[in-house]
Amino acid sequence: MERKRGGRRDRAGAGPDGPREVAWRVLTRVEKEGAFSGIELGHALERARLSREDASLATEIVYGTIQRLNTIDWVLAGRVKGWPDRVEPGVRALLRLSYYQLRWLSRVPPYAVVNEAVRLAKKHGHPGVAGLVNAVLRGLLRDGVAPPLPDGLSAAERIALEHSHPLWLVERWISEYGVDTAEAICRANNEPPRQSARVNPLRATRDRLLGEMREAGLDARPSRLSEAGVTAARGGNLAATPWFSAGQITVQDESSMLAAAAADPRPGSVVVDCCAAPGGKTTHLAELMEDRGLVIANDAHPRKAELIRRHAERLGLSCIRVVTGDAGDLPERLGPESADAVLLDAPCSGLGVIRRKPEIKWNKSARDIAALAELQAKLLDRVQALVKPGGVLVYSTCTVAREENEDNVRRFLDRHPSFSLDPAWPESLLASLRKAGLAADPFPGMVQLLPHHFGSDGFFIARFRREGRL
Repeated sequence: MERKRGGRRDRAGAGPDGPREVAWRVLTRVEKEGAFSGIELGHALERARLSREDASLATEIVYGTIQRLNTIDWVLAGRVKGWPDRVEPGVRALLRLSYYQLRWLSRVPPYAVVNEAVRLAKKHGHPGVAGLVNAVLRGLLRDGVAPPLPDGLSAAERIALEHSHPLWLVERWISEYGVDTAEAICRANNEPPRQSARVNPLRATRDRLLGEMREAGLDARPSRLSEAGVTAARGGNLAATPWFSAGQITVQDESSMLAAAAADPRPGSVVVDCCAAPGGKTTHLAELMEDRGLVIANDAHPRKAELIRRHAERLGLSCIRVVTGDAGDLPERLGPESADAVLLDAPCSGLGVIRRKPEIKWNKSARDIAALAELQAKLLDRVQALVKPGGVLVYSTCTVAREENEDNVRRFLDRHPSFSLDPAWPESLLASLRKAGLAADPFPGMVQLLPHHFGSDGFFIARFRREGRL
């Protein structure tokens, strides 16, 4: 999908802290040192102190270049000898980000892209590098920036090149979902993520907040997925708004909002969130319980656990108790059959959040997925002991790999016959899923959301109930 921007002031002659140089520095560090793009970009923007407009451009270039890496490298391999392995990382990053702009940012003037690339090549390289960069980019403009794909490609090869995903991953998705759905997933992964937030019902109503956001110039709308959610465009960072600081909203993807909603905890109950940081689902559980009862939020890392405490304080929630340690040890620490509801939002491959973290598709492997599926199975086997007879266990991931999702559910049910899939989800949640054709009748008790269904993250949720009575 082509992302356009209207009426911006281009900074072709920007100084050392211009948006393209910031993007170049980030991408070079990612190349040379394996730095995480999001963390590195955050540090770079803080140092550069760009305007909001230029920070947006730098961000778009970084994520877009990583997003389209497969296609970019295929095109440049036909124009640069030894591409990419025999080309120095800084030059690779410069040519990649420049080609990304020429092809996918149609409102950025081509002369600005080429001139700034040559300037950066001279500043950080030598005259030979500048000449190479100038020749490659002008050759692309002369011959066309979007060359046709080769004839005779398989469906997987075509999708991998056209939508820039690794071939093994496309082949996996075709095997699991079919060609059309696999292509829809890849296409959606290249779309810009939508901003969304969850309304804290203890401090605001959704209708009132929607009105305030629209008055402030945001394109704010109710979520199609969650009755607690709102989406907002043209609003900048929602975490930097007065609504956030006043504890009226939590920034959260719409799909992620469904995990706590599926648990459907009651006021006064005891709920355990096993892998809780940074606290979005924990605080949602507490809000659904009207801040009455006990939510035990566990995370293995003390620094991450502190994030949960800060979010709870910001939202005015007092029923949350934060603990630290291995989630697998929770039954020993808290006692078996001690919870009315347990949420295991398990560590996963993250293949549902590629549009937010594009490097995931280049960094993950089939071996990683298998190892994570094994870890998830072990955690399920351990934390199920927390659930009281008649209680609920919710298992969720932000991936679209069946090995981590449906296959894990099937294996868990085989090992634990006292549990069964529970279709008794909140009716409002089922209604949203039915509108999208995702909740069959009868509803099986689990659902896989894909990135193209709602424009939200890919997400999986299964709700189990333990036999017996509470």
